[in-house]
Amino acid sequence: MVKLTVDNKPVEIEEGATILAAAAKAGVTIPTLCYNEELSPAGACRVCVVEIACTPKSITVTSCNYPVAEGMVVLTKSENAIKARKLAVEMLMAQHPHSDKIAKLAQTLSMGEPRFSVNSEECILCRLCVRTCQEVVGAGAITFVAQGLERENREAAVVWNQDKCIACGSCAYICPTQAVTLNDNQGTRTICTPSTKMEFKLKACTKCGNHYAPEKQLEYMARTSHLPIEKFDLCPDCRD
Repeated sequence: MVKLTVDNKPVEIEEGATILAAAAKAGVTIPTLCYNEELSPAGACRVCVVEIACTPKSITVTSCNYPVAEGMVVLTKSENAIKARKLAVEMLMAQHPHSDKIAKLAQTLSMGEPRFSVNSEECILCRLCVRTCQEVVGAGAITFVAQGLERENREAAVVWNQDKCIACGSCAYICPTQAVTLNDNQGTRTICTPSTKMEFKLKACTKCGNHYAPEKQLEYMARTSHLPIEKFDLCPDCRD
């Protein structure tokens, strides 16, 4: 076990745990955006930044993926931590994404309009969709492409592979900014992402005729569960 303090509150937690977990155990709330307890942490949004008081100079780190250490002194409300957190939220606000969560974060931090503006983008590169598709769904249809001078891409981006996509809609559900949207209409599911628009055929129940799920998703479920595809002919309402 590791002993540390979070905002002067002593806490003991298992080795390898994150600062965010230690804070929660100590009853200290740290705001998050790209964090989800069911997914591996990414530290992409930097909203959960905290200060570690150490010698000769304190450092600021993302608490969702930074491991605890014996004797660590964590400050979640210090001037440096709040300043870094405000800058992270201001950068997100400058993109003007439609996100109630970002707006609430800004309100909590008593922030006004951002001091600058960047290209408007709904996608904030939090990678929640990427991690959900890879770790929960298992389809691996979404990837994060980093930017770099020696790479073809000049800007970081999230990319969808329509061949691998099973149209489950998990990316639209988890997205905090409506950068990914889903619409079912007349037997077709349309998923719009920042980089592409994809259409998928919905399965019609052989009993009631209602469209209830994408055919690709049902095929994926049949394959991974080792069940015949005929087991998915009926919608949930018509199954015994």
